[in-house]
Amino acid sequence: MEEKNIVAIDLGSSKIALTVANVNGNDVQVTYYKERPSAGIRYSSVYNIMHATEPLARIISEAEEALDIKISQVVVGMPKYPVRQETNSVVVNDRGEDADITADDISELKSYAEDSYPLEDPSKEAIYGVVAQSFSDSENFQIIEDDIIGMVSDVLEGHFKIFIGKKSNLKKVDTVMTKTGISARKKYFTAETTAKAVLTDAEMENGVALIDFGGGSTSVTIYHGKVMRHYASIPFGGKNITDDIKSECQISERLAENIKLAYGACMPEKLQSLSEKVLQIMSSNNEPSKQITVKYLSEIITARIEEIIMAILYEIEESGFGDMLKSGLVITGGVAETANLSNFIYELSGYRVRTGYPKGHFSTSGCNGIKDPSAATSVGLILAAKDELGINCAQVCRTSETSVTIETEEDTYLNTEFPVNEYVIPNEEEGKEDEKDENEQPVVKEEPKKSWMEGIKIFWRGVGEKLDTIRNEQV
Repeated sequence: MEEKNIVAIDLGSSKIALTVANVNGNDVQVTYYKERPSAGIRYSSVYNIMHATEPLARIISEAEEALDIKISQVVVGMPKYPVRQETNSVVVNDRGEDADITADDISELKSYAEDSYPLEDPSKEAIYGVVAQSFSDSENFQIIEDDIIGMVSDVLEGHFKIFIGKKSNLKKVDTVMTKTGISARKKYFTAETTAKAVLTDAEMENGVALIDFGGGSTSVTIYHGKVMRHYASIPFGGKNITDDIKSECQISERLAENIKLAYGACMPEKLQSLSEKVLQIMSSNNEPSKQITVKYLSEIITARIEEIIMAILYEIEESGFGDMLKSGLVITGGVAETANLSNFIYELSGYRVRTGYPKGHFSTSGCNGIKDPSAATSVGLILAAKDELGINCAQVCRTSETSVTIETEEDTYLNTEFPVNEYVIPNEEEGKEDEKDENEQPVVKEEPKKSWMEGIKIFWRGVGEKLDTIRNEQV
């Protein structure tokens, strides 16, 4: 199989992620991964084309310069909200008494199910995805796709879930890509692609719900019997948590996001002595400084996450598969690494919970963040596109005999050390350019004693347990 480069774009409400992978047969090597704050995107859908274009053009340019490539096309995820699901069934009679059922037969049946579904308004709606639920022949019923292929029957019937979203949202994605000088080679319904990048075969067989915490929306994808059975999304996510902190503490959005990443946790009653530690926000103008306890910050975060989880649990109950989730819940996305989140969801739901990291279907070197839950959507897009014919997103501008390891910038707070007894956060001046406080970092009053990640992990894994690794090594 010819070697090719795949470029994936994850357009999120809080961030844009760009991933480049070199694919040679089944060998997938991720050579570049970078995240940048997004703009003009709400609920994972583009609402302001001009605002969305600038950060996208910048992150593409940075990747081209770093890798010495020219990107001409990308694969991209479809918006996660709003999406509704419907059903459709297709029957083919008189196939021939000794006709084998092939993969091509299933593919044609699936295409017909998609083409024949009557959209309420084709000018406003588009089919985002079609997932086979079961098949039957003249004698057998409720057969999954893997088992029906190879059987012999003169009758073939398929039952499908149809996932429908706004047509205008897909057009806006195309427009944004065009304005940056590239094309969207293929759009994927990420409910399936992300699940396959995170879930195990056993989980999908025994029943599992994947909760994907995005910036602007949170979705739940349910698998049972190796088949995707249900999908639902709500218009709340990590950005709502940031907005709550911003409003309650009366600080900028960027500072609120950075504080959330550095000190955010659920279940304030579980924080032990850390709950009384103080974040002191120093103002750069004449306004008085602000003080926020870690406990109060945790109360803000916990209240919003509880609201999101209760809405997702309602969707799980409505799906009819609530009692069939033997493998429990898997959480992924940017919010998934919030301290105590798994324990909090377990207390609310009774389901066992694990954090979903991208599975090891690829190799990488020097790409910080690619194995974090926030990269699950990007990895899913790469893995979905690797077997697609005709997708080669980038060309190398020059040939080098020596390989180059690309080091991408880490999260602002990954390597920053903070004391566990007192934190001082500088507040930015009003009217400052966004570019000036993009890398805004807390300033401490005394010599650091241990990293903030160590402090969080103390109450996450039990007081007294010492950790020496930083977050991008915990995969």
